[in-house]
Order: sequence, then structure tokens, then C-alpha cells
Amino acid sequence: MEKANWSSPVAGFILLGLSAYPKLEKMFFVLILLMYLVILLGNGILILVAVLDARLHTPMYFFLGNLSFLDICYTTSSVPLILDSFLTPRKTISFSACAVQMFLSFAMAGTECVLLGMMAFDRYVAICNPLRYPVVMSKAAYVPMAVSSWAIGGTASVVHTSLTIQLPFCGDNVINHFTCEILAVLKLACADISINVISMGVTNVIFLGAPVLFISISYVFIIVTILRIPSAEGRRKAFSTCSAHFTVVVIFYGTLFFMYGKPKSKDPLRAEKQDKLIPLFYGVVTPMLNPIIYSLRNKDVKAAVRNLVTQTCFTQ
Repeated sequence: MEKANWSSPVAGFILLGLSAYPKLEKMFFVLILLMYLVILLGNGILILVAVLDARLHTPMYFFLGNLSFLDICYTTSSVPLILDSFLTPRKTISFSACAVQMFLSFAMAGTECVLLGMMAFDRYVAICNPLRYPVVMSKAAYVPMAVSSWAIGGTASVVHTSLTIQLPFCGDNVINHFTCEILAVLKLACADISINVISMGVTNVIFLGAPVLFISISYVFIIVTILRIPSAEGRRKAFSTCSAHFTVVVIFYGTLFFMYGKPKSKDPLRAEKQDKLIPLFYGVVTPMLNPIIYSLRNKDVKAAVRNLVTQTCFTQ
């Protein structure tokens, strides 16, 4: 009987979430819901002002609009599922829905890694080669750059999702996570996953190692150029144009490296909580902070938001 059950493919999965910690579920439901609403509002406003305000029709704000749209898509692919898991003791998800959710979250995360690298290049050209900036970062250049970010992230996600769903899933169909996180799903496969592990390692180099190296080199040149500016006011203005992006990069990659590079806790229950809660906050805190950081650190964005609010009030 056990052998028959093991050889039959699963029709869906069960997401554990925080079902083992019922006292935390209500608190986290309210917290995550509020953060998700802030994400939708903050990033939605940034997209609106980037589209409606002619002064923001520049490469930097075009990339920022893409980043905001990406954050909305990324959180929407997972947060509703997470919120539902807090209300349902045994949250089930079909195999196809799990594959779609896995594809969307992986594609959005990969796209953001590449897009942040593109934004670093934009800031490098603006600070280090300001006279050539209009030529290098023309519309014919920055639009394909953004499109390629989405294409690269989507292609990588297609590859990994395809490799994962082709694996046989036999007996255990319980995912010890809030969503169909690809590493958690791979643990349930009843076959050799060495190809998946190798491809994930290559992807980590492409989407984590290469962008971090590129961004680091870009900011070394940016900082050196800023320090060479003779006036303090000039240095302050130059740094203010890239400080928001630098802050977002530190938060985004810092959380990623902490999530995957932290030492394993000796307490199994504590390690299990960390493995669930850190990715949860990474998935909502960073998208929530992005519009706040860009709004607080950027006079143009604050002015555009004030104009949008003023126009809305007058029309009503």
C-alpha cells in the first residue's frame, strides 16, 4: 500500500505556513496586510508620477517606474497566498497554480537583480560622464535595457520552473513554507535533483554575483568622482542623485545574503522559524521600503507627488 502511494504523482500541495504557530498567524495577517497595502499605494503613486509628470521622463525615473511595477507584481504573486494561509489551517494549492506562482516570484526576483544593475550603470554615466549622459542613456538605449531585464528574469524562471515541474513528486506533498518557493518544492521531488542544484548555482552567480560585482565597481568609480568635486555643495548634490539607489541596493542584497548566508541555528525549531520568516519579510519589507526611500531622498519625486495630490484635490 505504501509503495502504491509513493509511485502515484501528487495532484497538488499543502502549504504549512505558520500552522504550527497559531498564535502568530493573526498578528502576522494584520501586519503583512498593512505592509501589502503600503506597497500597492507607495509603488502605485511612484508609477503615476513617473508617467504623468513630464519632468520625470528621464532614464532614472523610467527605471524607477519599472522597479515599482516589478515590486507590485512580485508581492502580488505571493502575498495573497500568504494571507490566505494565515486564515486556512491546511492551505492546498494545485500543481499548476503552484508552478505559476513559482514562475512569477522567481521571474520578478531575477528581473529586480538585473534591473538594479542597469540603474547602477545609469547613475555611473550620470555622475562620471555627465556630458555624454544624453547620448549614452538615450531612449533607444534605456528602453531596451529595461526590456532585457524583464526578458532575462523571465527566461531564467522558465528554465528553472520547467526543470522543477518535470520532476516526479510522489509521496510527500507538504511544502514547509508560505508559498511554492522553488527550493522548498525541490525537497519533495522523489528523483535526482543534481541538475536543478547545478542550474541554481549558475543562476546565483548570474543574478547575485555578477550584479553585485558590477554595482560595486560602478559605485567605486562614482564615489571617486564625487570626492574629486571641489565644492561641498557639488559633492552633496552629486551624492543625492544616487544615494536612494545605493540604499535600495544595500537593503535588497544585504537581506538576500543574510537570508542565504546566515549560520544555521542549532535549535531545529528556531531554524525552521528563521527559514520561514526571513524570506517572508524579505518579500514584503524591501518592496515597501523602495518607494519610501525614493520619496524621502528625492526632491523631484516629492514635488511630483505634491502636484499630483494638489491636482486631485482641485478636480474633486
